[in-house]
Amino acid sequence: MDNCHKLISRRNELTSNRIAFLSCVPQPSYAFVHLQIESAAEEPRVLCIVQDTTNAKTVNERLTLNLPASTTVNKLYEDVAHKAGYVNGTFCLAWANTGDMAPLDQASEMSLVLSGFEAGKRNFMQLTDKEGEQPQIASVNSSGLDDSSQDRFIGPLPRDGTVGCSSDYSSPSYSYSSILNKSDTGYVGLVNQAMTCYLNSLLQTLFMTPEFRNALYNWEFEESEEDPVTSIPYQLQRLFVLLQTSKKRAIETTDVTRSFGWDSSEAWQQHDVQELCRVMFDALEQKWKQTEQADLINQLYQGKLKDYVRCLECGYESWRIDTYLDIPLVIRPFGASQAFGSVEEALQAFIQPETLDGPNQYFCERCKKKCDARKGLRFLHFPYLLTLQLKRFDFDYTTMHRIKLNDRMTFPEELDMSPFIDVEDEKSPQTESCTDSGAENEGSCHSDQMSNDFSTDDAVDEGICLDNTSTAERALKPKSSLTFELFSVMVHSGSAAGGHYYACIKSFSDSQWYSFNDQHVSKITQDDIRKTYGGSSGSRGYYSSAFARCVKPPKFLDVEDFPEHIKRLMQREKESEEQEKRQREIERNTCKIKLFCMHPIKMMMVENKLEVHKDKTLREATEMAYKLMDLDGVVPLDCCRLVKYDEFHEYLERSYEGEEDMPMGLLLGGVKSSYMFDLLLEIRRPDQVFQPYKPGEVMVKVHVVDLKSESIAAPVSVRAYLNQTITEFKQLIAQATGLCAETMRVILERCYNDLRLLYVPNKTLKAEGFFRSNKVFVESSDSADHQAVFTDSVLWKLLDRHGNTIRLFVSLPEQSPGSLANRTSCPKASADSEDSFDGAKGSRKSVEAILEESTEKLKNLSLQQQQQQHQQQSSSTSDSQKSSEHSDFELIESPAQEPDAASQPSQTENCTRATSDTENQFPSEDHSSDTLCNADSGPLPLANGLDSHSITSSRRSKAHEGKKETWDTAEEDSGTDSEYDENGKSKADAQYLYFKTEPYSHEDGSGEGQKCLLVHLDKRITLAAFKQNLEPFVGVPSTQFKVFRVYANNQEFESVRLNETLSSFSDDNKITIRLGRALKKGEYRVKVYQLLVNDPEPCKFLLDTVFAKGMTVRQSKEELLPQLKDQCKLDLSTDRFRLRKKTWKNPGTVFLDYHVYEEDINISSNWEVFLEVLEEPERMKSMSQLAVLTRRWCPAQMKLEAFREVVLESSSVEELKEKLSELSGIPLENLEFAKGRGTFPCDISLLEIHQDLDWNPKVSTLNVWPLYICDDGAVIFYSFVLLQCWYCM
Repeated sequence: MDNCHKLISRRNELTSNRIAFLSCVPQPSYAFVHLQIESAAEEPRVLCIVQDTTNAKTVNERLTLNLPASTTVNKLYEDVAHKAGYVNGTFCLAWANTGDMAPLDQASEMSLVLSGFEAGKRNFMQLTDKEGEQPQIASVNSSGLDDSSQDRFIGPLPRDGTVGCSSDYSSPSYSYSSILNKSDTGYVGLVNQAMTCYLNSLLQTLFMTPEFRNALYNWEFEESEEDPVTSIPYQLQRLFVLLQTSKKRAIETTDVTRSFGWDSSEAWQQHDVQELCRVMFDALEQKWKQTEQADLINQLYQGKLKDYVRCLECGYESWRIDTYLDIPLVIRPFGASQAFGSVEEALQAFIQPETLDGPNQYFCERCKKKCDARKGLRFLHFPYLLTLQLKRFDFDYTTMHRIKLNDRMTFPEELDMSPFIDVEDEKSPQTESCTDSGAENEGSCHSDQMSNDFSTDDAVDEGICLDNTSTAERALKPKSSLTFELFSVMVHSGSAAGGHYYACIKSFSDSQWYSFNDQHVSKITQDDIRKTYGGSSGSRGYYSSAFARCVKPPKFLDVEDFPEHIKRLMQREKESEEQEKRQREIERNTCKIKLFCMHPIKMMMVENKLEVHKDKTLREATEMAYKLMDLDGVVPLDCCRLVKYDEFHEYLERSYEGEEDMPMGLLLGGVKSSYMFDLLLEIRRPDQVFQPYKPGEVMVKVHVVDLKSESIAAPVSVRAYLNQTITEFKQLIAQATGLCAETMRVILERCYNDLRLLYVPNKTLKAEGFFRSNKVFVESSDSADHQAVFTDSVLWKLLDRHGNTIRLFVSLPEQSPGSLANRTSCPKASADSEDSFDGAKGSRKSVEAILEESTEKLKNLSLQQQQQQHQQQSSSTSDSQKSSEHSDFELIESPAQEPDAASQPSQTENCTRATSDTENQFPSEDHSSDTLCNADSGPLPLANGLDSHSITSSRRSKAHEGKKETWDTAEEDSGTDSEYDENGKSKADAQYLYFKTEPYSHEDGSGEGQKCLLVHLDKRITLAAFKQNLEPFVGVPSTQFKVFRVYANNQEFESVRLNETLSSFSDDNKITIRLGRALKKGEYRVKVYQLLVNDPEPCKFLLDTVFAKGMTVRQSKEELLPQLKDQCKLDLSTDRFRLRKKTWKNPGTVFLDYHVYEEDINISSNWEVFLEVLEEPERMKSMSQLAVLTRRWCPAQMKLEAFREVVLESSSVEELKEKLSELSGIPLENLEFAKGRGTFPCDISLLEIHQDLDWNPKVSTLNVWPLYICDDGAVIFYSFVLLQCWYCM
């Protein structure tokens, strides 16, 4: 097996309760005595709030310094060192609340303000380690700390802000010894990835085991045979080398977890430490097969015990030998209120036999009858390293919650295991045929003929000094030979809902105890160990403990004694660490800032990140940005410059004339993790000169509007001052655009939703609402439109159209409408329509021509249908159609016009001609059709009920035209609001809104042969009007095609609310048109799936259909019959299939024929339903009945029979068992059943079906826990069971 998380086969050890823990222990806070800092001068002050993150005691404390703004960075370091009690130069200061922890330069002479600090505001900093080393503590008298604060806390550290920490957990106050620096302890900690404290504790315990560490060093990795990334032994070897030789305070464990096969999410899943240990050991054994370390795990950790049953009448004994890696000890026996007081008491209870009598009598093979017997466990062999696990986690059947047992349980420093060994078995010289291969190897013999096969188990391997005497000799030795010395304690602090692991380990080198708490390593005492016994009001207690035999352990390998391959590995890791250190130094001095550039070829704003050393000049940074934006060969370097830029407001803040040789660190205000501004690589033409940008200026994008051509030009950038008047501003625009200032009208667009005419000459730009970046429209002509009220003018209507116009990509159906005779009454015309489109595509024929031809062909529809459509049109609509014959503002229900209609002069007052020359919106519009609709001289009535003074613009500037909007969610349109009358005609009022189309083809060649349109339209248009405008291009009436909105993940949802506008759409959204009848009011589109309960894939899609509100289930079944026959080749009758609820893949409620949709059955758009073919007439007649799916489990054949349905008249368990007995012939007393779990068909491993399911629940009805069967479709497994005691062998 290659990685740990896939290892599910384990050695046959004793089971125990386990749970994953997620929360942490908050610690008491300690107050600092803050020093008063006198004001240095009458100048702005900088408030610095510093959090010390280097140790557990001070992580929740804040140092506050109120310094003059002229204070330098190196002076700040001195003040922080004095106040925190550290030696200056042994720590770093970095900005807090940012993703990039780049420290401040300690040697910098820059003032705080120039370094990015803000005067008059709180500036949050973090005090961190320097190069992995903890800060050196200065003398107590100069540290500014009181005496009590020097008593640093050891144990579960606070994990502020970490996901999974329990905020309601409080820690008792322990007086542990003070934390020592890494240089004092000599040990390296492990970084907690997220919730890997349990893993860190286990790894440190293994590292501190000399036998394991030395054996791991002696193993040599062969890179030619395996990938080092996935090799668990190799990654452990690397980790141990780093733990022994690294200069860092803590190192990462990501490479180790990656070798397990874990992804990043598994670092957030806390597991049981004993479980992880077994899985890791299994992985190591798999990797070490056929090597010298093959039997290392067994020699160190594996013990053996005997599980026996002895007849009390004849002495016959049945037994088997089990192996174990740890001994699980019960703290509180089941049903007892008093816990064991010590490990010795728990061990004695562990081997205490129980008597099988009464109904639990044992069937003796020698006596051939049931007899009283004694069942128990005997230890046969203890490992070299003995692990005891306390079962501190239990289940409270009263509250039905998991609980943690915090009872006090003591353990000795030396544990004598001789009282618990089976001395008779140890002395027995005879060896039977039984083996120790696990639970399946069993034997039987008399009590005086016990097996003994452990004479060679204690061999010496890899320099491990074990007691290699035979078991018989060991039994004759004094009891002290079975004495174990405590060397590791695993502690869990918290509750059953969450907690934190750390380890207390005794070093074999100096007999000193250390606390290994993630990245913190500290010395502790025996008193600290005794505080982990548990009890009192705290929730801290040791979870497991490890003992070693009282023999002289081997020494750890020193660096000079490393094998050659470990020395090479150490050298590689040292070089890697040095390289990482150099890289960190570079990172500390690198400015990282967003860079933008309007690319002259791509014609879109390109974004990148500029990473430049703080000592690089502006000239060098410009060259780096030039190469980064790939402009070499596109524009000369001297035509580019870097300017300060605000991307959010699209504002050029300032330029850097004369500062080309200034270091970037000074220009940007120092090295920061993030900046409040960006940089723009500005490009000019060779004949242009860069315009200087000064702070305090505002930028205005000026769009020139031409009323004659109804076009809006691309923006021209103009810089102005907020104190300028409107008259001065007009003169400035006149100089930039060449327009006449006397006749100029200036319109300010504020916040993309408001247009304001600037007509007060002496009013300043600030008073008019100008900001850093602004957008205005200007028009200068002698037309009569100047005399009209602004909201009634042609200019306002043109800007209104501009602000509400969006661009959509529409994919037309590929299938020819002519082949769908059942969808249109004129297939010939539809086919011709397709031909006309193809012709237009091949010859680039104008869309006006396509529109005209398609409209002519639609006139070939039957006279009866045409008359019905005209009868339903209102008189106002007819009048509008008549007026459109003489006006270029056409009603959207008559989109067709003559090719030369655009050249006709307007004969309606206040109406203008819509053209295709809007340069800034619609590129390549040489062949297009326009339809601009204007009702009267008043404000436009919008379809959403808003007046025309509220204009929402979705248009973005040139800088954003390259960005595509991403849809994270796809909201479905409901089918309940479809607004069709009885004849299928839309009842939505016609709106006079803009609609223009042009042919479109995919640039990348995808969708070749697909008919596509690029549609520019007013987003206030209703869906009904949108569909009517598309009729000429689709070739069928709007009632015969559907509109689907395509989202970013290519999901499609049908839009069916015809009376709603397209306001939720935005630029470049994609639309797909599909042929088919559109929904009417009260109709729902339904997907029908066939339920095949006994097929490998039980859910099979059949067809799409339509159900209507008020329709009965039987009516829907009758409508389905011809569709099933034509599309699915299913010839059925209404009484031989049923419809039922579909929830994901699970079958649910059976719908009865008399049920009515939306009255008895809730239905929604894109609803899904199951169709189930019946082998016999329907048995479900009433809602009080219950239909369950049953499946028989045959253990003898190791198979599951096919599903069979059982219909119950009530929710009685007795009725269910009677039905199952009648169905299968199993007597009631021999029938057991269980509810299936998971998604239908509730697949389950045949090897685990008895363990994973809850068989024969003790309930009388089906609708209570643990069954909860309240609806049709539940899965029931049942089986035949013999009434025989489990212990009969």
